[in-house]
Amino acid sequence: MSALTEQGERARVAARRLNTATSAEKDAALRAAADALVARTDEIVEANAGDLEQGRSENISEALLDRLSLDPARIGAIADGLRQVAALKDPVGEVLDGWTLANGIEIKKVRVPLGVIGIIYEARPNVTVDAAGLCLKSGNAVILRGSSVAHRSNTKLAEVLRDALEESGLPADCVQLVADTSRETATELMGMRGYIDVLIPRGGAGLISSVVENAKVPVIETGVGNCHVYVDAAADIDKALDIVVNAKTNRPSVCNAAESLLIHSAIAPDFLPRVGKLLADAGVELRADPASRKILAGAGIAVTPASDSDWGEEFLDLIMAVAIVDSLDNAIAHVNEWGSNHTEAILTEDLSSARRFCAEVDAAATVVNASTRFTDGGEFGFGAEIGISTQKLHARGPMALPELTSYKYMLWGDGQVRK
Repeated sequence: MSALTEQGERARVAARRLNTATSAEKDAALRAAADALVARTDEIVEANAGDLEQGRSENISEALLDRLSLDPARIGAIADGLRQVAALKDPVGEVLDGWTLANGIEIKKVRVPLGVIGIIYEARPNVTVDAAGLCLKSGNAVILRGSSVAHRSNTKLAEVLRDALEESGLPADCVQLVADTSRETATELMGMRGYIDVLIPRGGAGLISSVVENAKVPVIETGVGNCHVYVDAAADIDKALDIVVNAKTNRPSVCNAAESLLIHSAIAPDFLPRVGKLLADAGVELRADPASRKILAGAGIAVTPASDSDWGEEFLDLIMAVAIVDSLDNAIAHVNEWGSNHTEAILTEDLSSARRFCAEVDAAATVVNASTRFTDGGEFGFGAEIGISTQKLHARGPMALPELTSYKYMLWGDGQVRK
């Protein structure tokens, strides 16, 4: 039996215990874990410093370094996320529906945990805590397989969580981290039928594609975020300037950052030089179509010609593709052709245009007159998220507690037999 299979066996045992844990037990463990993260901040920061040093020596991008970085403020925010999850309603045991048959049998449809969840993720150590917290609250054991770039941070975070679980009376094996970060362990995890009930990849397009194509266990596909902001002819210009800059620059390394900007031709001569200057001053490289380049260059703003690949790219950096469209129809067509079904925004004061955009754009989330950065489990009030699903089966959008459950039917009879 391999080391990973042994972890799978232990996770199954832990999941059975967690399945019977009360809400009070789970909430106490989550609060204890949050307190432990804060109390051991210095240890976590020290471990993270080693990962950052290695990342810099390997010349990883500033965007990835930002994803990787942990400081006391971020650790405090992660701990607060656990407390928020503890305060949420426990989904396990919720009766979704119920009825009585003519023969007197009572049927209830009840939420139950999925069992053991596997997470394969890249250089974001906060996922270690967010995923563990959501899985614990929803009654699932979790096996975490992070990347080598964040291995020191993930190892320390998992240690803190496991210690807190054990001290709270729940099995430490409710949360396990795969020590080996080689490609072979990722491949083995993808094939662990009978041990893992569902696998969730979190990372770039390459990772997600690899898991979807190679896994032998069910996969929930979380999203690459080629998010668009469309500035309509009826947009409030001042609102639009703030929103576009925030959507691109607030945190460009995450999946809900805007990657493409579409502007209606009726307002492009006025709007584009203003937003282009703000974005350029913030260090954003603009990759534009010919019509946009003409306006930007005329305003003295540096611009790069957009290639065909730029329209479908998740840059995760201070880069933005820019195009001018002649109508709402063209904007919707562009988004549906190049978008990744994640988050798409329209900025407009025209209610009918907003409604059409929301109805016709194929995305897990559509946004009217606000930043794409709000597509987030924490912002939605979920406490945290285990990922943002861009598929349509089982779950879509930010996935939190309800999305980490399934259901079973419970039939209660009194001697009935079928004739």
